[in-house]
Amino acid sequence: MREGPKQLAFDLPLDPRFGREDFLVSPSNEQAYAFIERWPDWPDTVLLLVGPPGSGKSHLAAIWAEMAHAWTVDAFEVTQDKVPHLISNGALVIEDIDQAERDEAALFHLLNLARERQAFVLMTCTTLPDSWGIRTADLLSRLRLATTVPLDPPDDALLKAVLVKLFVDRQLVVDTSVVDYIALRIERSLAKAAEVVTLLDKEALSRGRRVSRAIASELLGAIQDVDEID
Repeated sequence: MREGPKQLAFDLPLDPRFGREDFLVSPSNEQAYAFIERWPDWPDTVLLLVGPPGSGKSHLAAIWAEMAHAWTVDAFEVTQDKVPHLISNGALVIEDIDQAERDEAALFHLLNLARERQAFVLMTCTTLPDSWGIRTADLLSRLRLATTVPLDPPDDALLKAVLVKLFVDRQLVVDTSVVDYIALRIERSLAKAAEVVTLLDKEALSRGRRVSRAIASELLGAIQDVDEID
């Protein structure tokens, strides 16, 4: 049987919603969320949020940045000439501090100046500082002294809740059985959940049909085939 003509599916990305009301708390992230909520009552002015990709680190960092009126930069933006300016705001987020080339002298200077001026610094990372290949012993020591808060991969309840939210954000009506089916077959990552929902939305639109278990099965099978080739 020939399929009917496909509709054009325009790739219109949705901006991720990083508000406090959009963050879903579960056992995998409740400790980190509680730390953000208790600010400025932190044991140290420097905080490391450590967790795998898609665990919610950037979302929590964005919630804190709004609370603290913090600036947000990537690791490569921390250079010697910018350190006094970055600290002058009193609150700073450094994203993916372990994923980019770092100016170790500049980062060490920034952490020292932050401590001296009681400025808050929140850094997101996927691993602990000992695995970053840091060559400056004093910097590594300073990072080890920072408060470290872990985030775990999302548990079943959180993954399903995030999938539902992502579908709702796209105004898609999807049966709970489809959500359960997807949650059992994708990696435990909020980033992967967002990727799958985006692809399902595009595929269903191109076919002029609702997101169904059959479409989900076909798409997930294609994704698995690509992952195995890679």
